Amino acid sequence: MYILNDNGRFISILSDYGFKATFGNEADTTFLKKALQALINSPCAIKTVEFVKNEMAAITIDSRSGIYDIACVDENENHFIVEMQLSEYPEFIQRMKFYALHRFNTMVKKGAYRFDNLQKIYCIGILAQNIFNEIADYHNIAILRNEKNEIIDDQLSFITLELAKFNKQLPDINTDLDKLIYTMKNLHTVTETSQFPTFWNEEWLKKAISEVDLRALTPEQKLAYEMAISANALAIKNENKKIEEAELEVKRMSIQKALKRGKLALDEIAEDNGVSLEFVINIQNEINTDK
Repeated sequence: MYILNDNGRFISILSDYGFKATFGNEADTTFLKKALQALINSPCAIKTVEFVKNEMAAITIDSRSGIYDIACVDENENHFIVEMQLSEYPEFIQRMKFYALHRFNTMVKKGAYRFDNLQKIYCIGILAQNIFNEIADYHNIAILRNEKNEIIDDQLSFITLELAKFNKQLPDINTDLDKLIYTMKNLHTVTETSQFPTFWNEEWLKKAISEVDLRALTPEQKLAYEMAISANALAIKNENKKIEEAELEVKRMSIQKALKRGKLALDEIAEDNGVSLEFVINIQNEINTDK
C-alpha cells in the first residue's frame, strides 16, 4: 500500500530508501526540520538539526518491516528519535518508551547523574497501522499528567502518527502536519508533476520530493535504491519462510497430539490440519521410532 508502485515516478517516503532520503537527509535538513516541528506541534521553528549516532545498534535498520530510525538534536539540544513502523505492532508504545528511556539514561549518565536542566526528548512513531483502536485521532502527543489532566512533567514526549486513520481530502488539508501526512501517503501514487497539489511547491516539501524522484536520481542513487529493493525483497522472503516454519511447527504439534490420543483416523487428522496424509504418516513414524 505504501511501499511500491511499479508505474510510479516517486519512491514512497515510507520505504527504507525514501525515509532515509527525506527524513534522514544529512546534506539538507530543510524537510526534516519542518516535519519535526509539525509532528511535535511546536509554534517555534527548528533552526538547526544535527544527526547523532544511534547508540542502540538494534534500532538502526529493521529490514523485516522496512524501518529506518534516526536520532538527532536541535539547536537547543532537544533530542528527537524518529521511527517508522509499517507492519502491525500492538506493543509499539512499549518500544517507544524503551528508546526514550535509554536516551534519558544516557543523558543522566553524561550529566554525572544529575537530573536538573535535562533537555527534552521527543520520541516519534510514524505507523502505517493503528495501535490505538480506542482513540480516533491520528496524531497524539503524550506527556506525564495527573488525573486532573494537569502537567506533571513534559521532559519526555511520545508522539504517535497513525497513517491509517488519516482520510482527509485535498480541500481539507491546511496544517503542515496534514500536508506532511498527505505527502507520505500519496506521493508514490503520482506519476506527473501536473498532479501535484499546490502545497507541494512549498520549499520543504519540494526538497523531499526531489530526493525521491526516480527521474532525478544519479546512477549511484539508483544503484542504492535497487539494492534497497533487493534487500527488502530478500528480507520479506526470509520472514515469510520463518512464518511458514512456525505455522508448520504448530501443525506438527497438533498432529502429534491427535496421533497420541488415537481417536481419529489418519486421513481425518490430515484434513483437520490442512496437510497431506503422507505428512501425517511421517510424523506417526517419527513417534513410533522414538518409542
